Amino acid sequence: METDIVSNIMGIRQRMTAAAERSGRNPENVHLMAVSKTVPPERVQQAIKAGITWFGENYVQEAREKIPAVGQNVSWHMIGHLQTNKVKYVVHLFDWIHSVDRIELARELDKRAAQNQRTLKVLIEVNVSGEVSKSGAEPSRVLELVRQISVMPNLNVQGLMTMPPFFENPEEARPYFVALRRLRDKIEGENIPGVQMKELSMGMTGDFEVAIEEGATIIRVGRAIFGERQ
Repeated sequence: METDIVSNIMGIRQRMTAAAERSGRNPENVHLMAVSKTVPPERVQQAIKAGITWFGENYVQEAREKIPAVGQNVSWHMIGHLQTNKVKYVVHLFDWIHSVDRIELARELDKRAAQNQRTLKVLIEVNVSGEVSKSGAEPSRVLELVRQISVMPNLNVQGLMTMPPFFENPEEARPYFVALRRLRDKIEGENIPGVQMKELSMGMTGDFEVAIEEGATIIRVGRAIFGERQ
């Protein structure tokens, strides 16, 4: 099984490089994050051996058990919807929170991070599709949310994250990636003190090449690395 993970990662990196080069980008500017939800610690350790250093988790309870069990110096990213009452469990486990979509959550993260003497990197999750079932801030509200978070001493805004609708044809996701990039560029142009707007977390197993072509700096890949979820 370990060889599967190694060869899967090699294949993904080749596709990442090709997608970056097609769009005139440096492949080194795109991070591969392994989405490890439902993946046991020993499989995560195999991915670490294969060179993966960024891991994304969706569920707080699972992460609380898994991250200490993995026990290696890698970067952990919370990518799932985060309830405010669960924040106290995550600030010491994660380096990045990709799913900040409301001011109440940001305030709680800032407060708990201060108590733990930590600074968290955060991305604003944007609901570019307008789907009711999806988390994320409305695009029209993101700039104001960034301004509010920019003055919080224990949170560093790094960019934006989105999850477009699922399409069989990844080309159909392209307009959503374009929309996130344009929103990022608009906010970056505001030059808000203390805000980095360099990161675009977008693209998953089915559509990451299109996302890279449209400017993704972080892709979130699970199935293509670890296989179908158990």
